[in-house]
Amino acid sequence: MDSIITAKNVCMDFKIGDGSVVHALKGIDLEIQPNKLSVLRGRSGSGKTTLINILGALDRPSSGEVFFLDKENDITKLSDPQRDRLRRVDMAFVFQSVALISTMTAFENVEFALRLTDLPYKERVERAKQSLVQVGLEKRMHHRPGEMSGGEQQRVAIARAISHSPKIIFADEPTAELDSPTAFAVMKLFKDLVEQNGLTIVMTTHDTSMMEAADIVYTLEDGVIGEVTVNGTEE
Repeated sequence: MDSIITAKNVCMDFKIGDGSVVHALKGIDLEIQPNKLSVLRGRSGSGKTTLINILGALDRPSSGEVFFLDKENDITKLSDPQRDRLRRVDMAFVFQSVALISTMTAFENVEFALRLTDLPYKERVERAKQSLVQVGLEKRMHHRPGEMSGGEQQRVAIARAISHSPKIIFADEPTAELDSPTAFAVMKLFKDLVEQNGLTIVMTTHDTSMMEAADIVYTLEDGVIGEVTVNGTEE
């Protein structure tokens, strides 16, 4: 199976106040398989957020290559406008902070995000409704974030992410602010989107209880990938 993302020898260095350099990522080699839920696991400071930001074309690595969809498309070499379009069309993001507009309803939040696409108004409306139904919010789509639970707000964020039919979704600590039952419900939703819609999802977490839903778990420690677990089998 061809990977949807291939990272080769990715390094990321940061200069800190005293002039010294922190090596956040140290020669990462990674292949993300399509139609899978992949988890980047690690404690705070392990490099997982840095890595997901590079895979999602939010940041550029200090060195290395990241190929998206084919072996010729190194996204680290794209211009800023090209990277903006890549994120807008082919990628989507779900963050720990749901970043919803508080004065807008769930439906309006999703439809507003779709205005970044070239879709006509009627199709935006239909897609927004379909996405909210898909995440189980058909009866809550006209409620504002302040009238919704944390889990419902995260579902709105997921509906917003899937509304433009991206090829891959990146989720950075999406369950960190949720209680355990709600977090498990979000993980089940991710799993359903992978199995029923053929989506590819890459998420970060430090919560070991979230691992069971993943197809593949990559464990990061001090900027390198250690063990890789596939469906409960260590490689």
